[in-house]
Amino acid sequence: MNGKLYIVSTPIGNLKDITLRALETLKEVNFILCEDTRITSRLLNHFNISKKLISFNVVSEKKKIPNVIARIKSGDNCALVSDAGTPAISDPGVRLISKAIKEQIDVVPVPGTSAVITALTISGLPTDSFIFEGFLPQKKGRQKKLKELAEERRTIILYESTYRIKKLVDELVEYLPERYVVVCRELTKKFEETWRGYPNEIKEVIDEKISKGEFVVVISPKDWIT
Repeated sequence: MNGKLYIVSTPIGNLKDITLRALETLKEVNFILCEDTRITSRLLNHFNISKKLISFNVVSEKKKIPNVIARIKSGDNCALVSDAGTPAISDPGVRLISKAIKEQIDVVPVPGTSAVITALTISGLPTDSFIFEGFLPQKKGRQKKLKELAEERRTIILYESTYRIKKLVDELVEYLPERYVVVCRELTKKFEETWRGYPNEIKEVIDEKISKGEFVVVISPKDWIT
């Protein structure tokens, strides 16, 4: 009998945000796939969970899928986690999940925190219709995507890194100057910050500091009025 593949959401910062079901699942599975074993080890140690961890990231995902599928089909239960939040959302895992479905393996969601939804709920922007674009292309296609987003009539949600957040804000000043923007930094963590305003106002704030951390950027729909 096949085992199961559990897609387990973990906290995006504050460890208290983990669910009881997530803890129960992590304790009971045979092994855990994770992006970085060091990060997941800290989470497991905090909750006194001892479990076999297997590194499963962008580089290794394709190579390791056959062995993972074989183990599950032999009867082992597996949990997939990301470094933070919900797996497979701008993170590894989509190929594995797709292959598991093809192999008639049960894929079980264990829901929890997602930075996308967390940022959207505190943005004050329309939530009835939105798009999540993840990380914009770093080079090729970036300007084209920004021009497309300038015509978007739904709320837009983006991820951005420490190294490109200032570049993104400069681009919003250029391509989407009339949009209201909410920039969330380090959600649920000790140094959580949220900046709100139009791109030129956000630029004034962000240019004054070296902003390290993970960012979620929420942008108002075209022609939306504050």
